[in-house]
Amino acid sequence: MSRHMPLPVGWTLAVLAMSLFGSLGAWQWGRAEQKETMLAETSRVLADRKPQPLALAGDKDRQQTYDWAAGEGEFLPAAAILLDNQTRDRQAGVRVYRVFQPSAAGAPLLVELGWLPVPGDRTMPAVAPLPGLQRVAGLLVPPPSEGIAQAPPAAQADGSLLVIALQRDEIAQALGLPGLAPRLLKLDPDLPLGYARDLDILPNTLPPERHVGYAVQWFGLAGAVLVTALLLTWRSRRGMRKGH
Repeated sequence: MSRHMPLPVGWTLAVLAMSLFGSLGAWQWGRAEQKETMLAETSRVLADRKPQPLALAGDKDRQQTYDWAAGEGEFLPAAAILLDNQTRDRQAGVRVYRVFQPSAAGAPLLVELGWLPVPGDRTMPAVAPLPGLQRVAGLLVPPPSEGIAQAPPAAQADGSLLVIALQRDEIAQALGLPGLAPRLLKLDPDLPLGYARDLDILPNTLPPERHVGYAVQWFGLAGAVLVTALLLTWRSRRGMRKGH
């Protein structure tokens, strides 16, 4: 908005910019509130740790909630799933998953066994099988967001499948399974199975406070556009009065 731009045009552009910045700020604020709710619910479940059956992982009505679950079953001899681009202590690596079939009724589900490092030459780690009857316990969680980028599972030298997102249907098809439960199990770190792990539900994602920070920045930009528009309008009208 300048002296050479009509005020209606300038204000139209300013309103569009403010609307864009405001909507981005509102989205970031909403994500912060959503993640704070997730963390509060998880803290409540972990404080209680009242074990639910593993079959609850297949309940579609609870696929976006959190439960502590435990039970017996077997890890299927299907290939391990390696989720790429996962960092731990600023080191690149993969999160390892295997399919677990509960002994009681219930659909097979992915169990997160933990994190393994990946060297600079991108040689994927070998994942040992877990035969026999096993008892598992942990936190039932929704799978991490698939994001925008998608690619089919890529077979590795040891038969494991490298993926960039946990696309449930694609993984089930690659493993020759009829389907997988909507939620996965983050294995209890105290169990003597798997690799380095924790029960963090927001790994490799922004924490709520970062979303709040970005929201404040977007709202600040919207405010800056408003102030600039008002200032230029005042100068433009002042110049017009002087011209007369």
